[in-house]
This record gives sequence, structure tokens and C-alpha cells, in this order.
Amino acid sequence: MQFPTLLLLLAPAANGHYAFSSLVSNGVMSYYSKGTLTDVLSTSIRCNFDGATKSASTKTVAAGSTVGFTAVTSISNSGTLKFYMAKVPAGQMAATWDGSGNVWFKTFGQGPGGLGTSALPWRSQDRPFLLHFEHIALHSASSAGGAQFYISCAHIKVSGVGSGNLGPLVAFPGAYKATDPGLMINSYYRIPTCYTLPGPGLWTD
Repeated sequence: MQFPTLLLLLAPAANGHYAFSSLVSNGVMSYYSKGTLTDVLSTSIRCNFDGATKSASTKTVAAGSTVGFTAVTSISNSGTLKFYMAKVPAGQMAATWDGSGNVWFKTFGQGPGGLGTSALPWRSQDRPFLLHFEHIALHSASSAGGAQFYISCAHIKVSGVGSGNLGPLVAFPGAYKATDPGLMINSYYRIPTCYTLPGPGLWTD
């Protein structure tokens, strides 16, 4: 089994809001994202642009290679980092499939306290996938709807041979509620000593 690695690359500027503008695969960048979202029931929670998943191309990524997203400014807010994937159904294309339904599985999740690289527990199935990245800023999350989502998606095709049962599967919207413990949290008063990642468990099969 080989483990693709996700790498978060940060630009050196400073700003209160940020966007993840490019997919990075072996140093090559492509794709774009706009800014913050707060409504977990919006279709935009799927891939930002009103739920649209359209992109100019699909990037072929070999199992074991490095992929990630760049931020156009520095990530100035503490929060949680997650990656999800969704396998494009047989007979459909990543460029036209909307990613709706219970099709998304979490491949990486990290709470507040640092960002970096991580191996994904993902066996290649030589199929196209949608790759969803999100950073959730928690500095205003003391009330429901205060968590700020910064989301980007890309189309990737994983080359190689593999197997595995994907899951647990969730939908966007539907994976989160505004009152989930990991999305409604006061990080200033009575500072939490633990953190519960919102959403499903990690795919481990």
C-alpha cells in the first residue's frame, strides 16, 4: 500500500481572510477558490462556488506523490484542517459531476494547533475523484454559525492499483450542523482542553 501525502503550503502575507487558490501536485499549481463561508446548509459548503465542482482539467496523481493547496495569504486564524474525497461514479466525469449525495469520505483531519504534511490512509482505485480541502477558522465560533469555512476543491485521478471500502460516507451539505461541538466552541473563555473534529470518522480501510 502506498500513502499519498497532502501538503499545505502557506504564502508569506498577512490578512484576516484567506483563500486556497491552487492545487499543488509535485510543484505544479492549478485551480482557484474564493473566500469564507459560514452556512453549513449551503450547497457552497461542498466546493465553494455555489456547490459547483467544475474545473478546467483533472490532475493525474500517482499514489505516494504529494498534493495540497496553496493559500494566497497566510492563515491567520486558528482552526481545524480536513481533506475529503469523493469517487466519481462510473460513466460520469469529474468536470460535470456535482458531488451530491452521501459520497464524501474524510481522509485527514487535524484540530487546532498546527498545520503540515500528513499521509492519507487511501488506497488508489485508478479512478477520478473530487478532492475537497477545508480550513475552519474558530475565532468567532462561540455561537452557532460563527465558524468560518475556507474551502477549495480539485479534480484528481489517482494512478495505480488498489482496493478498499470507502467510508463512512457523508453529504455536503449534511455532514455538519452549526451546533456541532467542533463548530460551536469558545476558545477564549475557559479555554478547551480537548477538541472534537466535526464530521465523520477517518477512512481507515
